[in-house]
Amino acid sequence: MNNKAELIKHWTSVLERIRAAEIAHSRPRGSVKLLAVSKTFPFEDIETLAMEGQVDFGENYIAEGVEKIDAARAHSALSGLVWHCIGPIQSNKTKWVASHFAWAHAIDRLKIAERLSEQRPSSMPPLNVLIQVNVDGGLTKSGVPPEQAYALASGLMGLRGLKLRGLMTLPDPSPTPEAQRAVHQRGFEVFEDLRVRLGLGPEEGLDTLSMGMTQDMEAAIQAGSTLVRVGTAIFGARGPKT
Repeated sequence: MNNKAELIKHWTSVLERIRAAEIAHSRPRGSVKLLAVSKTFPFEDIETLAMEGQVDFGENYIAEGVEKIDAARAHSALSGLVWHCIGPIQSNKTKWVASHFAWAHAIDRLKIAERLSEQRPSSMPPLNVLIQVNVDGGLTKSGVPPEQAYALASGLMGLRGLKLRGLMTLPDPSPTPEAQRAVHQRGFEVFEDLRVRLGLGPEEGLDTLSMGMTQDMEAAIQAGSTLVRVGTAIFGARGPKT
């Protein structure tokens, strides 16, 4: 998106949608965080939104994300941005994620978590991680089945340099608001079950349910999402990755 004014207008509109959904569903104001999904868009767009107060940015493509993180580190005004790796992590990319990002959303294998733990620099805070749960059983989706979330969480708990913060879901698109709410409700139930079985709540840091995107953020907020991942409604439609 080349027009700064339009970009800011779209970002503001998304924030208004989030706040309206919080009110409509009796959620505390500010209980839902916006993650701006900036993959494939230029660093200048990130800079524009950061100057307006957006803090959290999500990148799917690790090499592209690292370039943007390095660019932000070179600007003192952007040093406080929080970077989320929201795409799948291959074994040969774990070092980049461990040394650059603050969050990793798509953990679905203990092997990847172990590599992130080993490669997280001791000078950095723990890497915040979310377990990706395939909540609707989509055949093309990554993520552990709901019944395996606890076992993976238990394996993560003892790893140095990582901090388990919750779950992430990425269900297939649903045709109606009712269907959207139903699938997100299942995600919330898995999250609550994990809290009970681990004996951890928000006070102990198990506080994040990353759920909902442009088309279904209201349904996700109604179900209990604490973080929505929004790209298209902010930055516009994406072209093919080159």
